[in-house]
Amino acid sequence: MPRDRFLVHIEGRDLELSNLDKVMYPSAGFTKGEVIDYYTRVAPVLLPHLRNRAVTRIRYPNGVDEAHFFEKNKPGGTPDWVRVATLPVPGSTKSRETIDYVVVDDLPTLVWLANLAAIELHTPQWRIGADPDLLVVDLDPGAPAGLRECCAVAMLMRDRLAADGIDAHPKTSGKKGMQLCCPISGTQSADVVSGYAKKVAEELAKMVPGSITAKMAKQLRPGKIFIDWSQNNAFKTTVAPYSLRAGATPTASTPLTWDEVMAMATEEIPSWQCGATETLQRVEEHGDLLAAMLQPGPIVPE
Repeated sequence: MPRDRFLVHIEGRDLELSNLDKVMYPSAGFTKGEVIDYYTRVAPVLLPHLRNRAVTRIRYPNGVDEAHFFEKNKPGGTPDWVRVATLPVPGSTKSRETIDYVVVDDLPTLVWLANLAAIELHTPQWRIGADPDLLVVDLDPGAPAGLRECCAVAMLMRDRLAADGIDAHPKTSGKKGMQLCCPISGTQSADVVSGYAKKVAEELAKMVPGSITAKMAKQLRPGKIFIDWSQNNAFKTTVAPYSLRAGATPTASTPLTWDEVMAMATEEIPSWQCGATETLQRVEEHGDLLAAMLQPGPIVPE
């Protein structure tokens, strides 16, 4: 076997890892080996959020500064032990009727994808064979607004959703914004869930028009927080909790406490996107702050 390839045995599976010294994040000197190490260590809290969901990957074969591509279909050479689900493709731009999605149910599959430089992992709001069990509110700031302003809007959204009996759980996007993840019943269609999210977003935009928009037109976003309700459409995906993001440094989509959200909104603490090392430290301290997302939630009002 070439010197840059290593055979490892993980939970009964043999995997060949390669080019572990290749730098994935040039500005930070963060290597592919470190990407694999991060995903291995964060797996206990990440895997429950991936299981039984069709995973879309964003791959960076030569690092985050080079070309990348989205991948939904299983790649060539997929091991026969990797779970694959053949599913219809709503809204396909390539006239496909179905796609063979990879399903990340276990650590060997997660490590295999990390070795393929699948740096970002994105999932839909539904589990395979079911209606959505998550409502996701994506808060996207238009400069000069940033994460601090997202946190202020997040608290407004939290309180509005709570009025309908829906609990919201915050996480950073790992880039410039954040998301609120809300467990729901899993018994209603994506159209119903998306319609509800749109209604609530428009209510808040009407309430605070100087700071919030629910319209997708980019020319309306500067200085405002765009509440992207469309993330709940059946064909949309959202970055998974704990997934790495491609940027200058290896940040991750990191769960927050509401105390932290309030402290950032009021400038008691600086707003931040959390790095890989810090995210692992937070997991060691807090466990999975999004564990409640794994339990069924309420029915969405129609």
